[in-house]
Amino acid sequence: MDEIFSDILFLFNDFHHHLKRLMNSRAKPGQAYKPTDVEHIANMITHGTWVIPSVGAMFWMVYLATGPVQCLNAILYGIALFLLFSVSTIYHTISYTGKMREWKDFFHIGDRAVIYFFIAASYTPWLTLKDMSGLGGQILWVVWSLAVFGIFYQYAFHEQYKWLETLLYLSIAICPAIVVYLYAVKDTSGFYELTMGGLTYVSGVVFFKCDGVIPFAHAIWHCFVLGGTLFHYYAICEHLLGHTNHLRQ
Repeated sequence: MDEIFSDILFLFNDFHHHLKRLMNSRAKPGQAYKPTDVEHIANMITHGTWVIPSVGAMFWMVYLATGPVQCLNAILYGIALFLLFSVSTIYHTISYTGKMREWKDFFHIGDRAVIYFFIAASYTPWLTLKDMSGLGGQILWVVWSLAVFGIFYQYAFHEQYKWLETLLYLSIAICPAIVVYLYAVKDTSGFYELTMGGLTYVSGVVFFKCDGVIPFAHAIWHCFVLGGTLFHYYAICEHLLGHTNHLRQ
């Protein structure tokens, strides 16, 4: 029995050793994490695979849309979806190849800044196409103001206060939703998918903060992002676009 236990422990330690070789050490304060080559490839694949489909997704939303307001929302969300995947892919590709290094920091900042834009673009269809008891416009203004603030913060303090960066993401994503749920929305159709998507995003933040702790943590975060977008994309197409969803066209 002791020999079996020893063999299992040896295999586990050997497996753990090989896993650790797949990732670099955790980044120091104020510095960006530097993935291993295999992590870079995983990061590129997990978002790069969805760049072209995101364009198709936008055209499908535009096809479903009836009226200018629905159409504008479809275009806005589609552009945000495309930027979310494409800017991330460009940054990870530049980092992996080591070419065009003068653009590396630009796209790294852009990769983080796009998240703020995407959060605001994700809120916009719900705040403009659903009855929000007259609060939709005010909440929309707050969401986009916070997103603009987050983008400027990212350019000014990139990699300096990582805990604050994460707190901003979570605050902008969660706080307006609480107000909507409690005080604004009358018709809750689609809110199951919204909630599931939000929980998927928030769960993925655990891996977003685990670079250098868990191998492929960032690629796993990318997968959670994909899962969240699928929930929200379905909800928009099903509950906000088309002739049957004609509150504001």
